[in-house]
Amino acid sequence: MSVQSKLLETAMDPDKRRRALLIAAGGVAAVAVAQWMALRKSQKTHHKLEKEDSVASDGTPKKNKKKAFDPQFLKQLKELLKIMVPGIFSKEAGIIGMHSVILMCRTFLTIYVAQLEGSMVQSIVEKDVLQFVLHLIKWILVALPATFVNSMIRFFESYLGLAFRTRLTKHAYQQYFSDQTYYAVSNLDTRLQNADQCLTEDITMFSQSVAHLYSHLTKPVLDIALITFTLLKLAVQRGTGQSTFLPTCMAILAVSMTAKILKAVSPRFGHMVAEEAKRKGHLRYLHSRIITNSEEIAFYGGHQAEYKQLDGAFNSLYQQMMLIFKKRIPYIMIEQFLMKYVWSGTGMVMIALPILAAEYADDEKSTKLEDLPDHGVSERTRGYATAKTLLFNSADAVERLMTSYKEVTELAGYTGRVHEMFKVFDDAKKGIYQRQLVSGGAVEGQRGERFDTSRIEGVITDSETDEIVLNSVPIVTPNGDVVVKNMSLTITPGMHVLITGPNGCGKSSLFRILGGLWPVYRGHLEKPVSDRMYYIPQRPYMTLGTLRDQVIYPDTVVQMRRRGITDQDLMIMLRIVHLEHIVEREGGWDAQNDWMDVLSGGEKQRMGMARVFYHRPKYALLDECTSAVSIDVEGSIYQAIKDNGITLLTVTHRPSLWKFHTHLLQYDGEGGYKVSSLNEKTIGERMSYSEEKQQLERQLAEVPRWKERLQEVCQLLGDEDHLNMTLDTDDSE
Repeated sequence: MSVQSKLLETAMDPDKRRRALLIAAGGVAAVAVAQWMALRKSQKTHHKLEKEDSVASDGTPKKNKKKAFDPQFLKQLKELLKIMVPGIFSKEAGIIGMHSVILMCRTFLTIYVAQLEGSMVQSIVEKDVLQFVLHLIKWILVALPATFVNSMIRFFESYLGLAFRTRLTKHAYQQYFSDQTYYAVSNLDTRLQNADQCLTEDITMFSQSVAHLYSHLTKPVLDIALITFTLLKLAVQRGTGQSTFLPTCMAILAVSMTAKILKAVSPRFGHMVAEEAKRKGHLRYLHSRIITNSEEIAFYGGHQAEYKQLDGAFNSLYQQMMLIFKKRIPYIMIEQFLMKYVWSGTGMVMIALPILAAEYADDEKSTKLEDLPDHGVSERTRGYATAKTLLFNSADAVERLMTSYKEVTELAGYTGRVHEMFKVFDDAKKGIYQRQLVSGGAVEGQRGERFDTSRIEGVITDSETDEIVLNSVPIVTPNGDVVVKNMSLTITPGMHVLITGPNGCGKSSLFRILGGLWPVYRGHLEKPVSDRMYYIPQRPYMTLGTLRDQVIYPDTVVQMRRRGITDQDLMIMLRIVHLEHIVEREGGWDAQNDWMDVLSGGEKQRMGMARVFYHRPKYALLDECTSAVSIDVEGSIYQAIKDNGITLLTVTHRPSLWKFHTHLLQYDGEGGYKVSSLNEKTIGERMSYSEEKQQLERQLAEVPRWKERLQEVCQLLGDEDHLNMTLDTDDSE
């Protein structure tokens, strides 16, 4: 008897068909149980291997390595899920609920379509044209809700990913822009090299991966549960049949062996994806550096050097992506071999076992085809076709569950990146920084001892009298270089301080301490609140927006109106800094442009000075902010600032600004400092010393040329003995 005949006989025989239904239901249930057991065993094995990896053969602890999938990943994912879904009544929870309902509807439609397919087969066997046409109409009609449900599944998956991304991005922005975290993570901490990469691409990929994985896992679980229930219900309605022990064991064995083999051959996709994201971020970082410093690179002719760095970074990314592609080739081959062919063969054996066994055990009970009424044949054929379709759908669901492992490992990579970003943000808000120092340890350097920046013990309080008081405060860079070992200084309103010192001694460091950008590692700092101090750097930042926005930055137009300031007032401020002409030149206050490129260097510096008159702080922290401004315009601006009752704290090399200050803070470049008063007498003396210094420097620059001329004259006179004696005297000196 052929296999086709045996299959048809089974479809007609009630006992055999009940047995087949039970086998199908038992197989599906066994697959679900086997999948759960395989995942549990995989986690236990991973815990054991993780403990073994933490200890070397000699008993010493090993350096922890990043795992692709471990309990740390689950902990990180849980913390991020609390951000993405803050409560059961949140918008995200509602989207998840609607998505789950749509997935359940899709499963019910799958079962209904399978039953409808069986009914169509029944009408064909019965040769009932009317019933076939009616079932065909139902088939066409059910396509409308089925296609709608499929579209809604994709919509809600995308919508859920967008909702997760929105929640994470807003939370990240709040963390990033609070307490000047954006400055700290870029300048005081080295763990987060590419904040822009994490805030954009990493959050996007993580959100999409979570939403896709939820849909990819939920639907197969629903399919397995509901299809198993449907098959068992159909089997119970037709009797208990024989035991399904052997097919169940086969299903468990096939799924368990597949899970074990795939786990053994699966590469560390999570680690590799995280490394790929890191290299992408480095490539983007190099591009942003070139855009930011394009003028300097062009002047130096450094395009070849920058090209080599970009090419090297891209090649590194290329190699990492190729590594992932190559690793996936054997994994996908093994995965497809096991799930497509081994599982299909196992399913064929499960279906064939009762038929082959029935050939010998049930010959005397066999019901011949010609003895059965047509209705019985068609009814049994319908049930068999329905069970077969449901069994295929359940097998496909189990396959999707098995293949989701590599997606989970890839999600682990994105989870680690995003979680690390939030951890760095949180540490920065607490004043906890990790930085790779140029040289570690407490060693003597050019400016004294290397300061321990791991502990922040300084105290900062607000001054009620608007005084700046430093009591035993070290001025230390984030890298641990000591600018001033121990500074004690009091600056009162009206005490205009000029800050000088050797090149590279850190003259601007005091401003970063006062602005809260650098920590106070020791001592006590008392200073006015932040809005009473305004900092103007050498290269003022021009924001995106209108010409008006450049003057009032960082205020908005609404805030400007609340302060009672009009455009006429802004024009007066621009007139003070000699910029009133640009309003007409650029087309009015509402003109928008790329002001970093439109304004010249001197215009940008004067625009920065105009902001001082707008904000009217108690202290103006001026960091060589008029180096591109002519001396006469610079003098009028400084005098106007003093006339408005604003105290000057100025870093400059120009002697022409001494007369606008009352005190001098001078760094020696070796960790020390000196504070002295400035008056007309001292300013005159310093001006004369400055002029004498410049004259001596010019004369010393001419010495090599004079020596060369002297040598030529002595050779012409033949007085080489006098020349040698002169050179020997110079060498001895």
